[in-house]
Amino acid sequence: MSALHIKKGSTSHSAYNLRPNFSDVQERHTITILVENEPGVLARVIGLFSGRGYNIDSLTVAEVDHTGHLSRITIVTTGTPQVIEQIKAQLGRIVSVHEVTDLTVAGPFVERELAIVKVVGEGEKRVEAMRLAEIFRAKVVDTTLNSFIFELTGAPDKIDAFAEMMRPLGLTKIARTGVAALLRGS
Repeated sequence: MSALHIKKGSTSHSAYNLRPNFSDVQERHTITILVENEPGVLARVIGLFSGRGYNIDSLTVAEVDHTGHLSRITIVTTGTPQVIEQIKAQLGRIVSVHEVTDLTVAGPFVERELAIVKVVGEGEKRVEAMRLAEIFRAKVVDTTLNSFIFELTGAPDKIDAFAEMMRPLGLTKIARTGVAALLRGS
């Protein structure tokens, strides 16, 4: 009997059992896509998501190589491992796509987002908003006698926490850039 032979009903894994074990658990993944910077590419990437009913939690696009005409799209999405694998495979088939990297599985990565937050308040609420802004290292970029606009950079959960703390103090508007992310190390 060869070493690769597995008895029927055995729980051991064979070299021939290439089907990965997928679960129904929803996972958050940060995926970067290096693409040609040309008209229609973003529409094709977005079309892939919308056409199959996949949700995009965050989307950031910018040119990263002017001479090579390349842009990086960073998408944060949620799905089962099977759906995430399907998304990556389908993205890789788009002609203008050079590289698809799932940062969530590729290794440790840095992810940041910029938010601009408007808080309207007076008296104690104003003082408390300034105190919290200092704790979160938010920068005041505009101020009037009854409002502030804070600029805050950090991981998405830091932005979420800051917004939640500011809601009872008079948060009226928030604008977020979406996630920018890169793998750590060389």
